[in-house]
Amino acid sequence: MKLDTTYKQIFAISVPIMLGSAVQNIIALTDSVFLFHYNDIDFRAIGLVSVFYLIISAIGYGFSRGGQIIIARRFGEGDNRNLVRSFYALLYFELALAFIIFIAIQFGGAWFFKQIVSDLETFDRCVKYLLPRSYGIFFSYLGVIIVALYTGIGKTRFIVVDVAILAIVNMILNYAFIFGKWGFAEMGIAGAGWASSIAEFIAFVVFLIYMIFEKNKLVRGLFFFPKLNFKLVLQVFNVSIPIVIQAIIGLGSWFVFFSLIENMGGKELEISNLVRIVYLILSIPTWGFSSGINTLASNLRGSGNEGDVIPVIWKTVYINLLITVIISIPIIFFPETMLYPLFGREDMTIIYASQPLLYVLGLILLLFAVGAILFNGILGIGATKLGLWIQGSLTIFYTAYVFIFVKYFQSDLTVAWFSEVFYWFLTLVISAWFLYKYNWEKIKI
Repeated sequence: MKLDTTYKQIFAISVPIMLGSAVQNIIALTDSVFLFHYNDIDFRAIGLVSVFYLIISAIGYGFSRGGQIIIARRFGEGDNRNLVRSFYALLYFELALAFIIFIAIQFGGAWFFKQIVSDLETFDRCVKYLLPRSYGIFFSYLGVIIVALYTGIGKTRFIVVDVAILAIVNMILNYAFIFGKWGFAEMGIAGAGWASSIAEFIAFVVFLIYMIFEKNKLVRGLFFFPKLNFKLVLQVFNVSIPIVIQAIIGLGSWFVFFSLIENMGGKELEISNLVRIVYLILSIPTWGFSSGINTLASNLRGSGNEGDVIPVIWKTVYINLLITVIISIPIIFFPETMLYPLFGREDMTIIYASQPLLYVLGLILLLFAVGAILFNGILGIGATKLGLWIQGSLTIFYTAYVFIFVKYFQSDLTVAWFSEVFYWFLTLVISAWFLYKYNWEKIKI
């Protein structure tokens, strides 16, 4: 690969992925904004239960990321036969996983939240959202499989269209179901759960129709159902499981964080939920470029261009850091103006109260913009087990910090949120060390 052409390729692959990988963030944002204008109790609850659902989504997304790395490697090698077989191994595995998780939520979701939520009204709202939302698991998992395929072969344009359809449908249905418009019953937070699940179903159907009429020979050759190949399923599992565990550990620690914030009081949970939403918005470029570097690094290794891997990773870092700074400065320093279209109402107390946390968030975003790209470069190279070790170790530190300062010292929200600063700083340092000091060229998948 000629390095002077990589900026264009980074954008071509990463920008559509930016939206595709941010689907659950977009849904969480939409649900939260509508519930903010519905009532405070539902808004508090969505801040907690949506983090839990992000963990569920991240499990399927994590396995798809492993599948994406394998698909990208086979595509780089020109091995289309095994590319298709790997796609179906991923498909069969994810469908089975979605069914198991769906059953677990339906029969154990209420019990789980009863153990961790102290406020009965918040508990009730969490369950009302979670049960209808669980039906979307099947279409969410199917969707990330398709995204993994198109990302792995570098055909990402339609992802933008499909995500736009999902977002629009979700907004329309949220308005109708939450507030009881156009003849629908007023359902509040339960309506948000139904709206999101239905939107995911519609988005999946649209993408499936697009695939049926796709002119790409590789995609058109997918429409047969080979026998289940346990060896390939095991390969997908082995590559993916460290990524999945990383996601569970990372988001799980965040869920613990919000559970402790819930015990601090309703107002603290509201403020943290607002900052979380801003975090989700401003982190969309980083998640997109992170997934993009998975594909680029894996393709480069598959085609034998290991020497281009680190330069491409750093080019991605520069692009992502610049975009993150440009979009973050207005929101962090002028939240009362920039957030008003989404969270504006007569009482602006929550926005003013979030200002100290937004300054901390600015520092988090800078470290995240660099650290996440370097870390995902490691995953793209194929060092997923090392990635698990890095994230697992840092999460122990993160969780210990949160428990000590929030639970025992009862520190304020600013000190609590500083846990993210330390986490991404250490991720950045360790990932950079690996890329330059570790002999990663020997890693094979």
